[in-house]
Amino acid sequence: MARIRLENISKSFGTHVAVEDLDLDVADGEFFVLLGPTGAGKTTTLRMIAGLEKPTAGRVHINEVDVNGWGPAERDVALVLQQYSLYPRLTVRENLSFPLRSRIRRMSEADIEKRLDYASKTLRITHLLDRKTDRLSGGEMQRVSIGRAIVREPQVFLMDEPLSALDAKLREALRSELKDLQMRLGATFIFVTHDQVEAMTMGDRIAVLNHGRIVQVGRPQEVYTNPRNTFVASFVGSPAINLLNGRVANNGAVVTPTTFELPLAGQAAGEGAMTFGIRPEDVRVEAGAPVEARVHDIENHGIEKVVTLRVADHQVRATVPARVDIKLEEVVRFGWNADKVMLFDATTGVNLRHRAA
Repeated sequence: MARIRLENISKSFGTHVAVEDLDLDVADGEFFVLLGPTGAGKTTTLRMIAGLEKPTAGRVHINEVDVNGWGPAERDVALVLQQYSLYPRLTVRENLSFPLRSRIRRMSEADIEKRLDYASKTLRITHLLDRKTDRLSGGEMQRVSIGRAIVREPQVFLMDEPLSALDAKLREALRSELKDLQMRLGATFIFVTHDQVEAMTMGDRIAVLNHGRIVQVGRPQEVYTNPRNTFVASFVGSPAINLLNGRVANNGAVVTPTTFELPLAGQAAGEGAMTFGIRPEDVRVEAGAPVEARVHDIENHGIEKVVTLRVADHQVRATVPARVDIKLEEVVRFGWNADKVMLFDATTGVNLRHRAA
């Protein structure tokens, strides 16, 4: 398929800088995810790769060829959007074959039929081929939209939040299907999302964007366990990480003197103001633990409960097994896994224990 390399890419719309000095290298056959909040520059980056936007500065390379002067058709990429972009009065078969019937391609009917057969079987939509697309469900329409990309046999699949309009159960099913599809095709996928669950479950690697800049690139587990700063730490992970302002004293974490003090593992980075990060799964609710708290909220997630604990003005989330009997306003005790505590600079938010990949 294709390797994609972006070199010092920037894009401005008037005075607004959407993407700034962005470097990115996506390997051939990789499922690469651009993750970030609304306005982070994800879609603009994707559109520059597709050729729909021209960079204000920098170069786009596909297979080490500078394609800045190429139009979208010349780049041989397929774009799948949140909006299905199907022709409602045409059948699924007609929608799938439409991009193959252009004067540029001049494909024979036999070749068109071969590609339609492959795409429809791959996406399990053969039984829908003669149905009008306005009679399809959201999931079926998105499969057809992906099928239109597959029949073109592009160098790169570009996907801009293709699952965000679907209900939760369907999103979960299509996440698995898309990842399986990418592995079977051996294709290069660049997938844009603001949903960290999609990023964590689908991506070979993730690039976290904020305000048009890449904050961190890495494998999902690396980004989760070794975030570069508090933005990445809080954006990746569900339930969200606990970020607690305090200070280091005697190589321990002091959030509130005497009532909220917990140990730190290893040598802390000096003493003074600090932000402590701890994932809810690393908070332990158990008798005899160092800190006393009241149960502020309980979310039952089926296999586990997410419990919010209140200590004075602080709130701490913890996950406990579903079988644990716990009640609102109950007094409990908790501690944390000291080996899992992250230390962030209180001013810059930088992870003081971050290890460069």
